[in-house]
Amino acid sequence: MNYREALTYIHSLDRFGSRPGLDRVQKLFDRVPGVLRQRFVHVAGTNGKGSVSNMIAAVLQQAGYKVGLFISPYIVDFRERIQIDNEMISEEELAGAVSYFAPILDELRENGIIITEFEFLTVLGFWIFKQRGCDIIVCEVGLGGLLDSTNLIPSPLCSVITRIALDHTAILGGTIKEIAAQKCGIIKDGCPVAASDQEDEAAEVIRETAAVKNAPLYRGEDIDIRGVRCGLGGTDFVYRSESMHLSLIGEHQVENLRCALAAIEALNERHGLGITAEHIRGGLAKVKHPARFELLREKPVVILDGAHNPNGLMAFAKTVKEYAPKGNRTLVIGMLADKDSAGLEYLKGLFYRAIVTNIDNPRALAAEKLAERMVGIVGSIEIVGKPEDAFKAALAYGDDVYICGSLYLASQIRPYILEK
Repeated sequence: MNYREALTYIHSLDRFGSRPGLDRVQKLFDRVPGVLRQRFVHVAGTNGKGSVSNMIAAVLQQAGYKVGLFISPYIVDFRERIQIDNEMISEEELAGAVSYFAPILDELRENGIIITEFEFLTVLGFWIFKQRGCDIIVCEVGLGGLLDSTNLIPSPLCSVITRIALDHTAILGGTIKEIAAQKCGIIKDGCPVAASDQEDEAAEVIRETAAVKNAPLYRGEDIDIRGVRCGLGGTDFVYRSESMHLSLIGEHQVENLRCALAAIEALNERHGLGITAEHIRGGLAKVKHPARFELLREKPVVILDGAHNPNGLMAFAKTVKEYAPKGNRTLVIGMLADKDSAGLEYLKGLFYRAIVTNIDNPRALAAEKLAERMVGIVGSIEIVGKPEDAFKAALAYGDDVYICGSLYLASQIRPYILEK
């Protein structure tokens, strides 16, 4: 099959939905022995997973390792989910891999074993990394941790837990403690764990799980970073007495940075990977992570961010206050129906107007309903159906434009903005 046919096949599996559990995907892994016997860094959490994964992968690559990166969701191109040394796999490689696996999935289906899209992508990505001879794979959890299909990784070099907050409460639990228990499912016996600074409830679950699993704990808040200066050009800081620069924007990225550095220290101390300060400096300066307070234009300023849950919207709002304290701002926003719109309160008073739009996704919250929830958050609210038209309408006002609400919105609107 060709690339388009491969994508159609992959997306056809989406009809089976998200079905937590490991039995099905284990049967698919059994068909490709050895794929799970690779070296992994396994990353879970609510916010910051993508940023932390990209930081760790960039530093490992700078240190001379061939690095596979498995992330989700993608922003523009589906192949962003499976990268090797910061390059997406080719369309031909993806099509060939899907062609190889399709008969296996069909056979399993005939025997009553239904593989979901994400389960298939997990095995597909790991198999491609094995075929390409990757030294280390940085793997981002899809949902939760304990029952996620990536959690068949037996003994990661390091488990990483980024900031934990309320999200996917219908699946993971309605409290921070319940959600933390799901995230901490990736902590394995004797394997080090690196964690971001957390709320007390989440921190307690991480400490207790690490103790039970005899897993050495490396905490982000213990990382000695000094002289932090944040701006629209990125983040400057001093680590190991060396001046360094992170290309990502926002104080919340400093928290992610500490988590990534904790993981790197664990990798050095527990596995002797030989990562130097020079490797860290070179890797962090090259990190790119689309739609994470991403500056797409300067006059007027256009910022794109995938903030969609309360913790993410809080970080987004804080960064707006930090870098744009004056002037009128226009917000373009679209959200999914299953996200906690209570986080919209963080945006109160920050924007002169909001242009509410629809997202091309079956789980989208209708723009009309989102507009109702924006009442009291901003003074002026408009509804523009298509994201591209919403951006054009925002730009016409001549004020700085900020876009947030969903990574699906970002994936629709980013190509259009870059093209224009």
